[in-house]
Amino acid sequence: MSMCDAERRLLANALLDLSNEWFVLLSESCIPLSNFSIAYKHLMRSRHSFIGAMDDPGPYGRGRYNLNMAPEVNITQWRKGSQWFAVSRKSAVSIVKDTTYYPKFENFCKPNCYVDEHYFPTLLTIESPHLLANRSITWVDWSRGGAHPATFGGADITETFIRSILEGHTCLYNNQSTSLCHLFARKFAPSALEPLLQVAPKMLGFG
Repeated sequence: MSMCDAERRLLANALLDLSNEWFVLLSESCIPLSNFSIAYKHLMRSRHSFIGAMDDPGPYGRGRYNLNMAPEVNITQWRKGSQWFAVSRKSAVSIVKDTTYYPKFENFCKPNCYVDEHYFPTLLTIESPHLLANRSITWVDWSRGGAHPATFGGADITETFIRSILEGHTCLYNNQSTSLCHLFARKFAPSALEPLLQVAPKMLGFG
């Protein structure tokens, strides 16, 4: 819960500046996949917040639901998603002001239930599902299996690899199909920095 507490404090502080309209949570192992201008326009023109909110019927989804969550949170409302998000001001306000669902997650989402994977997706699904894109804009690779996504180092960074991240994806943006599905990617080790700087001007649009 302390992780979500920290995220709520970050959002609350950023909301004090009335000119802030979008709030993006990234990790130290994230990289941008486009220049600032493209990312800025993509977010500012979006009608939806980018946060995954999946109804997973398996052991790592509904299997983590505690019946004590009811009646505030029913199992049909239980959602799972990544902790890395990009949310609009309306969604950020909903996260910060919540006092209804917070106690339920604090008291009844205990290992093997992980608050950072369930609290915000469930809260926003209940409060404002029409404002959710129900997907992340941060690319990750889970193909290797395990509890954490793959981490990429310097030896992994090639034009072919970067192209595989950028191309071959389709998703909905403002209810229209698009190939621009990710603005960020993770996880990248510090050793990836120099090779990334070499390919960035050509592959990612950085001058």
